[in-house]
Amino acid sequence: MSFGLEQAGALLEKATRRGADAGDVFFVEGETFSAQVRLGTVEKISSAKSKGLGLRLFFGTRSAIVSTSDLGGEALDRLLDDACALARHAEEDAFAGLPAPAACATTFPDLDLTDPDIGALSVEEKIALARRTETAALGYDPRMTNSEGGDFAHAHATISYAASNGFCQRYAASSASLSASPIATSDQGMQRDYWYSARRHLRHLASPESVGQTAARRTLRRLGARKVTTQQAPVIFDPETAASLLGHLASALSGYALYKGASFLAGRLGETIAAPSVTLHDDPTLPTGLGSRPFDGEGLPALKKKIVENGVLQSYLLDTYSGRKLGLPSTGNAVRGTSDSPSVGVANFHMAPGPHTPDEIIASVRSGLYVTELIGFGVNTTTGDYSRGVCGLWIENGALAYPVEEITIAGNLKEMFRQIEMIGSDLDPHKSLSAPTLKIARMTLAGA
Repeated sequence: MSFGLEQAGALLEKATRRGADAGDVFFVEGETFSAQVRLGTVEKISSAKSKGLGLRLFFGTRSAIVSTSDLGGEALDRLLDDACALARHAEEDAFAGLPAPAACATTFPDLDLTDPDIGALSVEEKIALARRTETAALGYDPRMTNSEGGDFAHAHATISYAASNGFCQRYAASSASLSASPIATSDQGMQRDYWYSARRHLRHLASPESVGQTAARRTLRRLGARKVTTQQAPVIFDPETAASLLGHLASALSGYALYKGASFLAGRLGETIAAPSVTLHDDPTLPTGLGSRPFDGEGLPALKKKIVENGVLQSYLLDTYSGRKLGLPSTGNAVRGTSDSPSVGVANFHMAPGPHTPDEIIASVRSGLYVTELIGFGVNTTTGDYSRGVCGLWIENGALAYPVEEITIAGNLKEMFRQIEMIGSDLDPHKSLSAPTLKIARMTLAGA
């Protein structure tokens, strides 16, 4: 059964007649597909369609949210009964409620988020893309002896949101990805690595051959990995691992962590939190961006915003609720699922690129670590303490010398961001969470 914005409005009108003061409906209908091959043979094909509806109601400052995938009339009536009953028994919360009508988006940029070419592919063509990716990896070098698979996947979703404050809109988004995870063998042992490409549009994906060959090169360079001694040394994060640092920062910038006192950035607005070369922005309006959206999870406008400028913290990441708790307006960073109330998330959270090529950054290090993989999760966003296992390459006299593993790097995010010495020019603007190559002046390395 289809469910449109008119039906959402009718459901909210029924809720009003039942005594609700306000409410909203969040509906997602989607489709996903994945084809995985291993050693040239199809190992798994999955295709799924899903739909889900979330209804949130407010009775004064009491609220509740319920969800369903059954869109029949009787099921929606039961959903409404449950939402009303739960909301009436919920605890009062003076900060709960919808955004003011004047705060809601009224214009909606065309962000080019869907691609009909993805849906036009046959199953055979999708399998062929996965197979070409793995074949390129395995055929790159005789030492490529095994594989965890090549994969082609895509997704399409339509998001509809209607609220009693007058907001009523929908948008659609699609994405596609290719990946390979090969295994290399030599007299020095076995190693595994991966590579991938993900975009909104099929034509923007890297070729299967490029993805597979990159995965092979990354795997081969790990053969013969050594340990290093415990020491203090400069650390360079490649773009993939540097992006994870932005993820930790985003967690500390979340309004929910801030009002709970669980963030090392609480009370730091307007203060220097990073090196002067660091500028971060969150941009939901980037055309074809994987994190782009025409409005946030509460119907607020999609606006590009500076989070950090020249090292100075300019803005937190807030939705309506966390903003009210902190006495600040929402920054339009609400994200939403059908079974949960809004929370805070980023759109396209990027660090502005710097002037240095990756080779120039590596050349600046006499002896240090180039990180290519992070292992485990030892990050405390309350204190900023940072400790993670890593694999990578050792730098000697400004050049990548040999692979290393079984290393733990440790520091504190408060100091790590302030000690960023060089920023690369290699930002990938298409990823939702993206940073260029980063050099941090000094960290503790625990090794042999």
